Amino acid sequence: MVTFWVALLAISILIYLLLDGFDLGVGILFLLPNSEQRRQAMLGAIAPFWDGNETWLVVTGVILWGAFPVVYATVLSAFYLPVIFMLLGLILRGVAFEFRSKSQRSRWVWDLSFGLGSLVASFMQGVMVGALVQGLPVVDGQYTGGVLGWLSVFSVLCGVGLCLGYALLGACWLVRKRGGAVRDLARSQIPVLATGVLLFLILVFSHALIQHLPILQRWIERPYLFLFPAIGAGAACMLASSILRHDDYWPFHMVSLIFVSAFGTLALSFWPYMVPFAITIDEAAAPHASLAFMFWGEGLFIFPLMLAYVAIGFRVFRGKFESETARY
Repeated sequence: MVTFWVALLAISILIYLLLDGFDLGVGILFLLPNSEQRRQAMLGAIAPFWDGNETWLVVTGVILWGAFPVVYATVLSAFYLPVIFMLLGLILRGVAFEFRSKSQRSRWVWDLSFGLGSLVASFMQGVMVGALVQGLPVVDGQYTGGVLGWLSVFSVLCGVGLCLGYALLGACWLVRKRGGAVRDLARSQIPVLATGVLLFLILVFSHALIQHLPILQRWIERPYLFLFPAIGAGAACMLASSILRHDDYWPFHMVSLIFVSAFGTLALSFWPYMVPFAITIDEAAAPHASLAFMFWGEGLFIFPLMLAYVAIGFRVFRGKFESETARY
């Protein structure tokens, strides 16, 4: 039963990264200079999906709270400030999404709010991932790092890197779903963003080597982990090829595969820890009775229903959106 909930948690996080990642990325790209018509087309490309995508963040929180309460308590104790700023960013972008279409003179305010909300939420998610990779100060299951114990050069680098990664995913989504000037502009942004992501990976790996982070020892102990970077490298080559061939279909899928390979690398590097090198899965799990009770509700009914909803939604809105000026 514990393994079942670990799998559901991993699937929920991965789905959130991919789905909310592309609409957060489009929001980040919103900060760049653009015409009103193109901005409307950009919003139209994510309008059918964005609010449903954020639901997976709620699912992740519910699974942590119900199935792994020790991790929920420890992680929130460490990340109160990043989580608050992330939620404020998500709220701001949601309000801006709805309000910009109702305003004229103040539309630039909501455009800026949508972009900044997306940027702040993305940055804080990356900072939290970086802090987990670097390791949180935990003693006897209690976080002891203080209010800013999560803040470091490494975590800030990871925040910047995730913003670049989401922006790359968003640009590829626009290439996939739009045509004309919006697609051409997004395609021209992909090489710049991909180069930024590559530089970020080099910086992070160099920093990890210099600081002798514990996660590097896992790669020595588990050489099969190098399979995931190899998959990511292959996807990067396919991404470059698809951009050179002006292919609209493959860039988004290749960047998604890069995200999947990065997630797989981290997840298997952490195993069997949920809070890296501090709290194991068995230590974090709720009693069997609680896990079994949740299984009959969320595990057996709610989770499959949400997967079906996502599959149907993407099936209905498959292909390119033909209208350059979208309604949302």
